[in-house]
Amino acid sequence: AATVKFRDSLVGRKATVWLTPMTVGELGAFGKPDLDRRMLHGGLPAFYLSAKAPRGEFQDWMDGFWAKDLTELFRLERRWSMQRFVELLFGNSGGMFEATAYAGPCEISRGTVNHYLRALEETFVVHVLRPHTTRRAAEIVSAPKVYAFDTGFLTAFRGWTTLRQDDRGILWEHLVLNELYAHLQRRELKYWRDKPGREVDFVYTPPGRPPTAVEAKWSTGGFDARNLLAFAAAYPRASLRVVGQDVSRPYDHREGDITIRFTNLAALCEDLVKL
Repeated sequence: AATVKFRDSLVGRKATVWLTPMTVGELGAFGKPDLDRRMLHGGLPAFYLSAKAPRGEFQDWMDGFWAKDLTELFRLERRWSMQRFVELLFGNSGGMFEATAYAGPCEISRGTVNHYLRALEETFVVHVLRPHTTRRAAEIVSAPKVYAFDTGFLTAFRGWTTLRQDDRGILWEHLVLNELYAHLQRRELKYWRDKPGREVDFVYTPPGRPPTAVEAKWSTGGFDARNLLAFAAAYPRASLRVVGQDVSRPYDHREGDITIRFTNLAALCEDLVKL
């Protein structure tokens, strides 16, 4: 790090700022906010401003990342294997991760797969969400979920040049994750899943506080609350949130004696930062 060049201690005189891809609130600085463009092109300013989806530029970025970061910081070899791993990982972004599934296609061992994943996580190219659990017998306790750090890389590696309605759900989930990280400035989000397969997208648990469960939904119409209610049954003190792009003002919805807060991105981030 650059700090080794300074002889004096920097304790108390430095702060770490996590520069995530652009947040929704920053889009106005680049012209009229365009959420579809942000999801398709991603949140790196040069890519966002590109007249069309910059497919080749994403590969150029990855080539530079390999040459300047991975080889120098982690002494990695087998470029083809790493590139194949990234392609598969981004193609499955937001899904459950099992190292064995990547070992064969990438022609590397399971241990090397995990080493590659750690390198990508430490360089903030992927986000690894571990399961929220109190080691209950009915919960998933070890399998992580892995997300690409930016929606543009997800769409590029999946070959998407336009957005269909069905694409917006997974991209909105990634955008919500970016927004939460940008405002919280720490990697303390998890996900929850039980063995019957009920799942909650994100769980945030500040020290000494009950968890907040967050479901990301592009459209909240006809929302099925079963997964959140299952989480509430396991964690009765939890707060429940649904964040949708179609929610202008937050409101509460009752499911029996359980309250679910429907909210937008700005209000969600404001609420969680205060916890």
